[in-house]
Amino acid sequence: MVERMISLYLNLGLLLLGYASLWFVISLILKRNDVADIAWGLGYIGLCVYNCFNFSQHVTALVVYGLVSLWGLRLTVYIAIRNARKTEDFRYRQWREEWGSTFYWRSFLQVYVLQAFFLLIISSPIIMASMSTPLGWHWATAVGGALWLAGFYWQAVGDYQLSRFLKQRKDKTEIMQTGLWRYSRHPNYFGEILMWWGIFIVVLPLQYGIYAIASPLLITWLLTSVSGVPMLEKKYKGNEAFEIYKQRTPALLPRFRR
Repeated sequence: MVERMISLYLNLGLLLLGYASLWFVISLILKRNDVADIAWGLGYIGLCVYNCFNFSQHVTALVVYGLVSLWGLRLTVYIAIRNARKTEDFRYRQWREEWGSTFYWRSFLQVYVLQAFFLLIISSPIIMASMSTPLGWHWATAVGGALWLAGFYWQAVGDYQLSRFLKQRKDKTEIMQTGLWRYSRHPNYFGEILMWWGIFIVVLPLQYGIYAIASPLLITWLLTSVSGVPMLEKKYKGNEAFEIYKQRTPALLPRFRR
């Protein structure tokens, strides 16, 4: 079993490397690296489809494939529509300026290859579900599914509220502070973290399911310490309205107040 798991990780790793290379070429043609954000969600859908047709299709596996694919599809459509209305995302544009003559190889390695590596690790619940011995309906399926549903609502609604706010605001220094954004500064990130912990709970009863904990741990670390909260909040550093908002509103875990 362990040998098969390692072999599957290696095979999927090679597939994702080819996938990352394809999107790198697309980024060169379009001259914008934020296509990597579109590739992110699609990559999970691709892994779900591949594993569904090549490995187990028991209840737990099908639940995982379905939940991950639904998340990936919504995120991909949302980002594609958002990116079509604007220029390259400020984070990628900043790297383009900072990297100078090393831009091309650093983009390939630090954006696309690194993203493929993270995608592989975060996909651990998909891999564990596809390789495990079939398991019937379990309480963890319901608990994890409910947690995922709550996270999906929090992310989808948060993204929708933010997109409407950005269309309607008249001043670019204005900060979103209503709806779910009243309770935390990044409700969409909170929702995503919640979803991946939910998926982990779904696969927890499976053989070796505990090892899938690498998935929610990694996505939590990325969003709280690397490319999520820190990079976005750096953009608003010095914005007086944001500093006031920051003092009374937690970053992720919602705080409900009167």
